[in-house]
Amino acid sequence: MALTLPIIDIAPYLNSASADVQSRRQSVADAIHAACTNFGFFYLDISSFVDQQEPDELAMLARRFFSLPQEEKDKISLKNQDYARGYQRLKENVTNGKADNHEGLDFYRPVETPDKSKPLWGENQWPSQPAEFKDKYQVWVDKMKALGLIVMKAMADGLGMTDPEWVDLRNQVDDSFWVMRAIGYPPLPSDHDGFSCGAHKDYGCLTFLYADPTPSALQVFLNRKGELPDSTGLPAEQGAQEGVWLNADPIPGCVVCNIGEMWEIWSNGLYKSTLHRVVHRSSNYRVSIPFFFEPNFNAHVKTLAAALRLQDGKTRDTKVYEPVVYGDFLLRKVSNNFDTGGKGDRY
Repeated sequence: MALTLPIIDIAPYLNSASADVQSRRQSVADAIHAACTNFGFFYLDISSFVDQQEPDELAMLARRFFSLPQEEKDKISLKNQDYARGYQRLKENVTNGKADNHEGLDFYRPVETPDKSKPLWGENQWPSQPAEFKDKYQVWVDKMKALGLIVMKAMADGLGMTDPEWVDLRNQVDDSFWVMRAIGYPPLPSDHDGFSCGAHKDYGCLTFLYADPTPSALQVFLNRKGELPDSTGLPAEQGAQEGVWLNADPIPGCVVCNIGEMWEIWSNGLYKSTLHRVVHRSSNYRVSIPFFFEPNFNAHVKTLAAALRLQDGKTRDTKVYEPVVYGDFLLRKVSNNFDTGGKGDRY
């Protein structure tokens, strides 16, 4: 049987009117728990939460921006701010030491007392063209922040957290230091030494990815002993791990959801952040819009008691994961990028 990512409908967590809502929610929570344990990735059906036309319109607006003259796009270059917020040129993003064949627009949670000399602490730069870009994208930010809290609640239920434990976890993500990107991918040249976006793990909390209908672009690495080796003709990016690169093609009404490294800590390794990459070989210009629902900047992320209860008496990692302050962890991850005045290895 071919490997496929599970599809999970979040609708029961949006509707409290049905008589069997608790059992339906538990079914969703159990499905997410299984997906995070076995894949680290899943499709989240949000058709009851947003109209499909909304992300389609966002992709259209991004496509219009990326089609502008280069000098127009450069007016909101990353270098104008903190090298994190704004526009990055084609191949300006670097993953694993190789230039990625995409261009992008990056936005972060606004900060108090911005200072562009500090990493991540500048101001967002919104395109002036298309004129409606900012308003439409800010609506999406609000919806994805709300979705993040909904999915976190479902994950808490999947772990069997008590109400006080959920409140404590919610307090770590209720002012998410979110990130949103609009990414444009031209076709990958056959002679390009790299990828559309090289293999990486997300190091935050939850990622919600909308992408246009382009197939065979996003690939997820699944550890599976005895699976056939990578047959894409590209260099192996998974090291010596046995497994397969699975295409995570867009499904209408769904976003692709994956977990970041903070969930590895919360779950004490029960959930793993999963390698993924983009290899866009089709002839069209591909657009994707990932939203990263992250912990609060000052969140103290430590292993959850509920995760330890699930692992009690079973095989678990040799030691409990070390706690981190998310903002400190994030700055360590990106510090080298800013030291060189560049952008890299990020999302």
